[in-house]
Amino acid sequence: AIIESDEFKRLEPDFMFGMHVLPELESGKVGFCAGRYMASGDEIYLTVKGKGGHAALPHTLIDPVVISSNIIINLQTIVSRSAPALVPTVLSFGKVEAKGATNIIPSEVAIAGTFRTMDEAWRAKAHKLIESKAKGIAQSMGGDCDVEIRNGYPSVYNNPDLTLRSKLIATELLGSDCIVELEPRMTTDDFAFFSQQIPS
Repeated sequence: AIIESDEFKRLEPDFMFGMHVLPELESGKVGFCAGRYMASGDEIYLTVKGKGGHAALPHTLIDPVVISSNIIINLQTIVSRSAPALVPTVLSFGKVEAKGATNIIPSEVAIAGTFRTMDEAWRAKAHKLIESKAKGIAQSMGGDCDVEIRNGYPSVYNNPDLTLRSKLIATELLGSDCIVELEPRMTTDDFAFFSQQIPS
């Protein structure tokens, strides 16, 4: 909303600063990380479709639970074999919902997860890989897979010059013992939208 506002366009800021609360950082200290700092964060929703029925008759079914298992395991190769070696990348699935029973195979399985990285070009490429692999695996096993990827925040990039200037001022005000070098992290923050627009 700020970026799209008339005031932001009229003022044309030269740079932007933001402070992020970090509970694990001791009170009175400030941390800095130049360059890549926080990841982009996208939501992945997969609906795996098959043919449900009685678990005792697997030869009459197209089991979406087994298909889903294959998809989850195989998608991990996107991180281990397709991601650029020096670009942090995470693909995790935290929700798998198969509304069957001990002896009933459902017709659909819903899977939800997150994809995070620190490179926008790789992010776009990975989205295509996730979709093509998920659909391909499902189809190779006789089923189908609907893929929805919801773009979240982009990655946070801290301008190295501004970060150094900020660190020097903080050192003057607080002393060097209150300055902490932070590691990049795979969490997200909407401040990333500013860092894509102007030095931040």
